[in-house]
Amino acid sequence: MRVENGIAILQGTPEIAVVLRRSGQARRLSLRVSGLDGRVTLTLPKSLRLQDALEFLQERESWLRAAVTRVPEISPVGIGREIMLHGKIVRIMQGAGPRLGVEGAQLLVPPDPTGTRTALRVATYLKASARAALVPASERYAAALGRPIAAIALRDTRSRWGSCTAQGRLMYSWRLIMAPPEVLHYVAAHEVAHLEHMDHSRNFWACVAQLMPEYKQHRHWLRDNGALLHSYCFTSRPCADNG
Repeated sequence: MRVENGIAILQGTPEIAVVLRRSGQARRLSLRVSGLDGRVTLTLPKSLRLQDALEFLQERESWLRAAVTRVPEISPVGIGREIMLHGKIVRIMQGAGPRLGVEGAQLLVPPDPTGTRTALRVATYLKASARAALVPASERYAAALGRPIAAIALRDTRSRWGSCTAQGRLMYSWRLIMAPPEVLHYVAAHEVAHLEHMDHSRNFWACVAQLMPEYKQHRHWLRDNGALLHSYCFTSRPCADNG
């Protein structure tokens, strides 16, 4: 193993780059593999010797290699490629009309002679579909609690599926439209529950259960499959925050 510019290189096939990050808040070593892009980070307490951290990393090499292989590969969006929509796999195919639409197990897109607009068109379709599903779901759950919603925004966030501010502004990842509808509704119920409780206390989860009694199974689905939703790339550039 070697260290270059704050990155430990775990040699082997393949080599694994591990970002070394010192933190004043860390009380112990913490090794994390991002389920979104496979980035590996080892967080160290400030007072810990680097050698101790490297030995810790070496001891966990088998676990680390297994975790890295579980991260889905980035999947470009284009004609002939598959994508998840409403929890089901559909194939993107060229249609004859000017609008996108689903027919059976196909997502038909308008003709694109240059092949440069398909991904953007699919992303636009997904965003519109997500808004059409998330707005009424949020409003319905908010009405059940008697709480107003100030605004609803959609983004392509990488670290969270939704958020709620103290002012009642809700934000969701539009990639939720690719998940099963029940999972999308769980996230809506989760964020609306924050209008009542701005924490993750026992009372908060009781509020989520009030809105969606079976929320746990949908929460587990998102934990197990969320990385897949983030693996689809809608740009010609490396996928990060697509906006």
